[in-house]
Amino acid sequence: MERESGKDRKEIRQALLQKQAVIFDLDGTLVDSMWMWKAIDMEYLGRYGYECPPFLQKEIEGMSFSETAVYFKEKFGIPDSLEKIKQDWVEMSIEKYRNEVSLKTGVRPFLEFLRDFGISMGIATSNGREMVDVVLQSLGIEPFFQVIATACEVASGKPAPDIYLNVAGRLGVKPGQCMVFEDVPAGILAGKAAGMTVCAVEDGYSAGMREEKMRLADYYIEDYSHLVAGAGGRDGGKKNV
Repeated sequence: MERESGKDRKEIRQALLQKQAVIFDLDGTLVDSMWMWKAIDMEYLGRYGYECPPFLQKEIEGMSFSETAVYFKEKFGIPDSLEKIKQDWVEMSIEKYRNEVSLKTGVRPFLEFLRDFGISMGIATSNGREMVDVVLQSLGIEPFFQVIATACEVASGKPAPDIYLNVAGRLGVKPGQCMVFEDVPAGILAGKAAGMTVCAVEDGYSAGMREEKMRLADYYIEDYSHLVAGAGGRDGGKKNV
């Protein structure tokens, strides 16, 4: 798959407007926050005398918040309970989410575009719900989403399709009528396994995975801004795109 071009963007937009729902991952897809989690992992492991191993981010990619806590406890011998581990992470992340995390380029206009064309929106995230609520409220985008699901609510985290099927079901939309936006391979695989069209989103954290993301996904974008440029308004409906 080539990097996005003007033709590619038009093709993505046309495919998008045939769908009834769009489902987003959160970290690295809607918000620029993957840097934060690496910093938290380094600080947290440092408390117990560990350096953050280079394989860590790939190992935990797609895991639910609870699955990640189990991984840390078993891999590094963390003595605290799983609930204490998760609560520590929540406390470490809340202020960063509230004050340091921003929307990725073009997100708000794209959400407005989907709303104006009557496309339902949901979030399927591996993050914990308390942190999700903080960042969505802080950035003022919570009202756009009809369904917000975390991987802790389903049997298995990404790359299993469970969370995407959960969101589609709650939106009342068949999987084939959904487009997924994801920033890492495990999430892309989850969307594809759910029978959905998947658009990969560029993110600095996963820059080294760009070729893999392009290979796995149906589409690839550098940011959202070009998807709405020249798309016309609500009065024109889908035919104007």
